Amino acid sequence: MNIIQAIFLGIIQGITEVLPISSSGHLVLIPWIFNFKDPGLSFDVALHLGTLLAIVGFFYRDILNILKGGFDLVTKKDPSDFYQKMFLFLAVATVPGVLAGIFLEKYASDAFRSPILIASMLVLFGLVLFVADRLDVKPKTLQRISFIDALTIGISQAVAIIPGVSRSGITISAGLFIKLTREDAARFSFLLSVPIILGAAVYELKDLSYESLFSSVFIAGFIAAAISSFLSVKFLLSFVRNHNFNIFVYYRIVLAAVIVVISLLK
Repeated sequence: MNIIQAIFLGIIQGITEVLPISSSGHLVLIPWIFNFKDPGLSFDVALHLGTLLAIVGFFYRDILNILKGGFDLVTKKDPSDFYQKMFLFLAVATVPGVLAGIFLEKYASDAFRSPILIASMLVLFGLVLFVADRLDVKPKTLQRISFIDALTIGISQAVAIIPGVSRSGITISAGLFIKLTREDAARFSFLLSVPIILGAAVYELKDLSYESLFSSVFIAGFIAAAISSFLSVKFLLSFVRNHNFNIFVYYRIVLAAVIVVISLLK
């Protein structure tokens, strides 16, 4: 892989990790469509580090308050404190994703990377997002979510190990199903991504050599992913204040159709 390809994949990663259109699906499909070497899961996670930096940078105040809330759980527990509850809820919601990563990682690296499967997941979970976004309910804010709400979103995140599902897409859908506003569903999804991306990156880093970790290709992809992720987070939170998720659903369906056509032609 050369630097141009690394930057290209970094930009794709940064945009698709944040928007509900499946980053892992794109990172499998782009090399397949353009006929260059699949970078594999280790490089996927390397690019995720750039996304992680962007999300932590964007939400650093919230993250610091949540970490303080976790410390306060030990020193001065207050069940009514929002950040203490958020620390607990995010911890609980992270567990299903961790278990899915541990027990299904070998499938994610092989069987789950079929282009037709990715196309199917793009359509199926695009429709899930479409339905969730259409619920005629009075929305609630993050301050009102419950333990069961957080666990529901966490369980949905475990499904995202299948490329084409989209981690942000399925967790935002789950947030909408439990009646969160669009913006708060996206916000919780981003905050929940921090421990899961960090954990996956730490786990996968053992497969990267020292030379690859500090190579120009790795650094170029990391920077590209960080910049594009930061801009995408800012865009999505602003966009969903006044718009629905239709454009992302349509994109998923069109992309799935393109994948099927290319599969038939190859």
